[in-house]
Amino acid sequence: MATVIDGKVVAQTIRSEIADEVRLLSEKYGKVPGLAVVIVGNRKDSQSYVGMKRKACAELGIKSFDVDLPEQISQAELIKQVHELNANTDVHGILVQLPLPKHINEEKVLSEISLEKDVDGFHPLNIGKLAMKGRDPLFLPCTPKACLELLQRSGVTIKGKKAVVVGRSNIVGLPASLLLLKADATVTIVHSHTSQPENIIREADIVIAAAGQPKMIKGSWIKPGAAVIDVGTNAVDDPTRKSGYRLVGDVDFEEASKTAGWITPVPGGVGPMTVTMLLKNTLEGAKRYIEQNN
Repeated sequence: MATVIDGKVVAQTIRSEIADEVRLLSEKYGKVPGLAVVIVGNRKDSQSYVGMKRKACAELGIKSFDVDLPEQISQAELIKQVHELNANTDVHGILVQLPLPKHINEEKVLSEISLEKDVDGFHPLNIGKLAMKGRDPLFLPCTPKACLELLQRSGVTIKGKKAVVVGRSNIVGLPASLLLLKADATVTIVHSHTSQPENIIREADIVIAAAGQPKMIKGSWIKPGAAVIDVGTNAVDDPTRKSGYRLVGDVDFEEASKTAGWITPVPGGVGPMTVTMLLKNTLEGAKRYIEQNN
């Protein structure tokens, strides 16, 4: 049976480290980190994440700036909101919750976020530096950073190992593959046009699943002893739940946990860690700004 990696426990450890640093900033400079969370529309998964982010800020003494916008908002109006947050010196991190509605150009909006406040790590300059050897971005994207932190804190060796990333999104798959490469893994990306993905996944010492397909990866696809990080959060209908749905991962947890060496559950794996990495990025941004301007 696999060791279940408890994202909540690891996140709690890191959060207490963050809370200590926030307290120090407040005592030394009379300032605390500020995080602005912009959400457009009302997707279930986005709203559950935004709720977690706001609650976590409150717990750690980080000031939360809430910007809730209607699904129909124009791109120009959304960009105007971003510019206002760029200009606000109490805001050290700006997060625009993705995905955005179809009529808004995601690239345009994200590139308007100030590089120094890009706590999501999605600015083309941050991603570009991540892709280059010997360069360091100001911020690492939160979910990929969470995946690597979970592997490292669980004692999983990355260097020289075969890693397979399932999915190639700008949010998770692509930056996760770049981070694994920086950590000296041999990396393969599996995506919707890959033929016989199971044969590739079966060779992996490390699997990061971020395809957005419920239970796509079967237990028989997992190499014995492999480390499996499941980023998928798929809402499936469940009439027994008050909400009417429950969350499942991209990996069939019951099957895979019989074969894997390590595995993250959904929920309670990558989710709490992603939010924690966002808070860590916000703290880092705040420290950079406050220390430079005092």
